[in-house]
Amino acid sequence: MGDKNSEKNNDKNGKTDYGKAEYYYNRELSWLAFNNRVLEEAKDRDIPLFERIKFLGITASNLDEFFMVRVASLKDMVNAGYTKKDIAGMTPAEQLEGINRSTHELVGMQYSVYNKSLLPLLAQNGLMVVESHEKLTKKDCAFVDRYFQDNVYPVLTPMAVDSSRPFPLIRNKSLNLGALVSRKEVKGRRHLFNKKSVHGKEVEFATVQVPSVLPRIVQLPEAEDGTKRVILLEQIIERNMDKLFLNYNIECSFPFRIMRNADFSLEEEETEDLLKEIEKQLKKRQWGQAIRLEVEEGIEKRLLDIIKKELMIDERDIYNIPGPLDLTFLMKMYGLEGFGHLKNKPYVPQPVPEIEAEDDIFEKIREQDILLHHPYQTFAPVVDFIKQAAKDPQVLAIKQTLYRVSGNSPIIAALAQAAENGKQVSVLVELKARFDEENNIVWAKKLEKAGCHVIYGLVGLKTHCKITLVVRREEEGIRRYVHLGTGNYNDATAKLYTDLGILTCNEAIGEDATAVFNMLSGYSEPLGWNHLALAPLWLKDRFLYLINREKENAIEKRPAKIVAKMNSLCDPDIIKALYEAAAKGVKIQLIVRGICCLRTGIEGTNDNIEVRSIVGNFLEHARIFYFENAGNPELYMASADWMPRNLERRVEILFPVLHDELKEKVWHVLEVQLNDTQKAHFLQADGSYHKAESKGKNTCNAQEVFCKEYTALTARKEKAAQQARTFRPEYNQTIQN
Repeated sequence: MGDKNSEKNNDKNGKTDYGKAEYYYNRELSWLAFNNRVLEEAKDRDIPLFERIKFLGITASNLDEFFMVRVASLKDMVNAGYTKKDIAGMTPAEQLEGINRSTHELVGMQYSVYNKSLLPLLAQNGLMVVESHEKLTKKDCAFVDRYFQDNVYPVLTPMAVDSSRPFPLIRNKSLNLGALVSRKEVKGRRHLFNKKSVHGKEVEFATVQVPSVLPRIVQLPEAEDGTKRVILLEQIIERNMDKLFLNYNIECSFPFRIMRNADFSLEEEETEDLLKEIEKQLKKRQWGQAIRLEVEEGIEKRLLDIIKKELMIDERDIYNIPGPLDLTFLMKMYGLEGFGHLKNKPYVPQPVPEIEAEDDIFEKIREQDILLHHPYQTFAPVVDFIKQAAKDPQVLAIKQTLYRVSGNSPIIAALAQAAENGKQVSVLVELKARFDEENNIVWAKKLEKAGCHVIYGLVGLKTHCKITLVVRREEEGIRRYVHLGTGNYNDATAKLYTDLGILTCNEAIGEDATAVFNMLSGYSEPLGWNHLALAPLWLKDRFLYLINREKENAIEKRPAKIVAKMNSLCDPDIIKALYEAAAKGVKIQLIVRGICCLRTGIEGTNDNIEVRSIVGNFLEHARIFYFENAGNPELYMASADWMPRNLERRVEILFPVLHDELKEKVWHVLEVQLNDTQKAHFLQADGSYHKAESKGKNTCNAQEVFCKEYTALTARKEKAAQQARTFRPEYNQTIQN
C-alpha cells in the first residue's frame, strides 16, 4: 500500500488501524481459493493419474457443501434484506456476486482438466470413459439395453407433468433427466393430457431421477485390446427413455441437477426435545430453496426454461456443464480394480512405539505421556483405550465427547459394552454436527439403549472438543486418564486426516477434564483451570494473551516468534493481534490449510508474516500453536481453528504439550511442514497462492517425510527385537511359555 493509504489507515495517534476492511480477505472467496488449490493437485502431472481424478472429485464434493451451507446462508441474508458488511467490507449481495464469478471460473477449469487432460490420459492408460450412448457399438448397445432392462428399469419412476400432475419435488443433489415428450399419433386413441406447443408440436415435460442406489459407473465388456470401458448410468437411462414413456416420442432429453439450501436453524431455547426437532429439520433439508442448477451444455432452451421457472432459479445460478454432471463419481472411479500402478502406494499406519498390541494401556500411560500422530501412526491406541476401559473391573467411569464417528464405530460399541458392564458412561453426542446429524442420532439412541447417559450438546453451542476421561480405582487411590485430540473419534477418517493427540494421566489435566464434563452435563463453570483453556468463555482471551505476550517480548528485544497451524483463520480480533505483533517485530509463520482472511505484505508489519497452505494426499487437520516465550517455548494443540465460530460459539479445548520429549516431536511436525517445497502454496500480497517450485535433492514433501520416518522407526524397532531374539535364546523360550 502507498503512503496515502497508510495515512488514511492511521488513527490520530499515528498507529495503523488494523481493523480496516482493506486488511482482510473475504471468507467465502478465500475458501474458493482453497478449492482452486485442490484443483491444482488434479492438474499436477507429477501426481499419479488416479490420484488426480480423486482430487478433481474432491473439488466437486467441496463445492456442493459450500453451496448448500455458505451460499445458502448468504442468499438467506439477501432475501431478508440484510446489508451489513463482512470484515472485508462486502455486503452479502456483493459476496454472492464475487462467488458467482469465481465459481463459474472454477467449474470451467474443472471441466477443462477433465476433458482435455484426464480423459485422454485415462484412455492412454487402458480406461475408456464412453461419454455418450450415441458412441456405443452395436454390441455395446445390446449389453446396455439388457443391463437397463434387468437392473435399472424396475427401480425407475418416470414422472410426467400436466394440469393434474404438478412439477415433481426434485431432491437435493439428485441427478435427473429432464425431457420434452410428444404423443405418438395412434389412430382411434384419445390422449389423456393437456399439451404445450413447441416448434409446432404438442409436448409435455417429463423427468426421471437417476437412482443413487445403483452404481453410477457401469463397466462395459472389455475391448479386444484389453482396454477397460465404462459408461455412466444416466447415459444408459437416456438411451432407453422411450421405454419409460410408451406411446411418446422423446423430443429431447438432458441431465440436470440442483443444489438446495441445506442449512437449517434451530430455535433451541424453544425446543423441548432437541433430538426430535433435528430429525424433523433433516427431512426439510431435501426440499430447501433451490440455489444452483447444473445442466448439460447445449440443453434445449424450452426444456431449460421449464426447469428454471419451476425451480425459481436465477439465470446467474445456472451452470452449463460441458461434460458429465456431478464429478464426485470420480471418487468411485478411483476404486476400480486393475489400476494400482496409477495410484500412490497405500500407506499403512504404523504402530505407536510406546504401546505394544497386548500391553496394559493404563500402565503405559502411567510411565509417560504418549503422543499420537495420525494417520502416520495407527488410531488403534485410542480405540483400545476405550475397549480396555470398558472391560477393566477397576474402571469406574468413562466420559467422552463425540462429534463425528464412523458408520460402524468400534468406539460406540465399546462405550455400549462399558455401560452394560455396569460402568458409569456419559457421552456428549453433538447432534448439530453438520451433515452427520442423522448418523449421530442413530448412535445416541443406541448408547441410550445400552444404558449410557447421553447428552445432546448444549443449547446455542456446538460441542466440538475431543476429550475422553477414564476414571480408574488403583492402589494409590482414584486416577484419571485422559485423551485429548485435534481430530474426531472416527477410526475411518483417522486414516485420511492428519491429527495429533495425547494420552496422559497428569493429575492437573485430569482435574480439568473432570471440570469439562461437569460443565457439559451440569452447566457448572469452574473458577479456574490448571492447564486447559475452553471456548467460548476463556479460549479466545488465552490466544490473545499469548500473541500479545510475544509482542511485548519483541518490544523488549527478547526472542519472539509464533508458528501456528490450523484449518482456517478468519477471526478479526486474532488477525488484528497478529498484525500488531508483526509490526513490533514478531516473526509469524502460519500454516493454514483452507480459509485465510489475513493478508500478507501489509504496510507496517515489515513482512514478518508468512502464510502457507499444504494440500497433499492426506487432509491437513491438526491445530498446533507455538509461542517462543522469550526463549522458553510453549506448545499447544487444540480442537479449534482461529475462527469466530470456534472461539465464540463452540465448546473447544486448547491443551499444552508439557513434556520436553513430546515438545520436540510436535515441533518437528511444524518444522517439517515449514520446509515443505512440493505441496506448500504461499499466500502472495495480491491474494493469490503460488505453489513452491523446488526441484532436485533438497525437495521436501512433508507428508512423505512423515510416512518414511514412522515406517523407518517401526523397522528399527523390529530389527532390534529380532536381534534380541537372536542373541538371547532364552527370550524365545519365554515367549513360548
